[in-house]
Amino acid sequence: MIISQNFLLEKLYGGFMKIETRDAFPDFVGFVSNIDLRQKLDNKQIEEIDLSINKYSVIVFKDQNISDEDQVRFTKYFGNIEASGKTSNITKAKDRRLSTDLADVSNLDKNNKPLSQNDPRRIFNLGNRLWHTDSSFKSIPAKYSLLSARNISEQGGNTEFADMRSAYDNLDELTQNKIQDMVCEHSLIYSRQRLGFDMVKELSSEEIKNFTPVEQPLVRINKITGRKVIFLSSHIGKIRDWIRPDSMCFIDDLIEYATQIKFKYIHKWSQNDLVIWDNRQTMHRVRAFDDLKEKRDMRRTTVLGEERLM
Repeated sequence: MIISQNFLLEKLYGGFMKIETRDAFPDFVGFVSNIDLRQKLDNKQIEEIDLSINKYSVIVFKDQNISDEDQVRFTKYFGNIEASGKTSNITKAKDRRLSTDLADVSNLDKNNKPLSQNDPRRIFNLGNRLWHTDSSFKSIPAKYSLLSARNISEQGGNTEFADMRSAYDNLDELTQNKIQDMVCEHSLIYSRQRLGFDMVKELSSEEIKNFTPVEQPLVRINKITGRKVIFLSSHIGKIRDWIRPDSMCFIDDLIEYATQIKFKYIHKWSQNDLVIWDNRQTMHRVRAFDDLKEKRDMRRTTVLGEERLM
């Protein structure tokens, strides 16, 4: 069922949350300041947050001094958790710092020390600095991601978000028609190859199978709002029926277009921020920081997607 933007506004009007937006971007990124996510929420409150995510694509909750258990409980309000494991990263089970309910997007080993420069896990994780969509490389892509800032870097380490709804809306008609039925291959192999990470050298043939490419349409529709989006990611390595060089040139041009400042929000982290974003409607990337010296402890939970796109 497609719900209009007016319906969303009616549902949110007079709700329990106070949501502020930026004047120039009233429908992209909402800031919430009057809620404690450690407290149990009722169904009406959960619905309001869910509708807010669909409307604003990114929701910022300030001053949330939560535990892993709090974060997991809150995440489960919106669906099942996508477990972090061998199809999402190369960290061995014995080296994990966190439970599989949480994706460890920090720069730390299990002893809470920064990973060394040549550690394959560090190099693999540098892929998060490329524009991407979480789990677009899975047959059923992720729905929401929730990232909690437990310890932040003194400089750098911002996270940037791009609004894929506005990016689609502002495409010229010729390009909209061109991409309407395009299908792309997504895999972590493709995004890591961009960094020069040699998957074949670092992983076994069995591990490589965990990253078999999947096909996704380049244009998606949010069934709640009815808005079309460009489903982009650095995980894309090929367009169906195109040769790879042509594919990469076209996708790189689209990413450059879709991440212009007019489509972008830059989040400068504060301690205990929790940010939720809708992977169906945004791309994001982390920016550089001194990851060999500073400890940036960021913990992500991910809500499983609800639909196979192909």
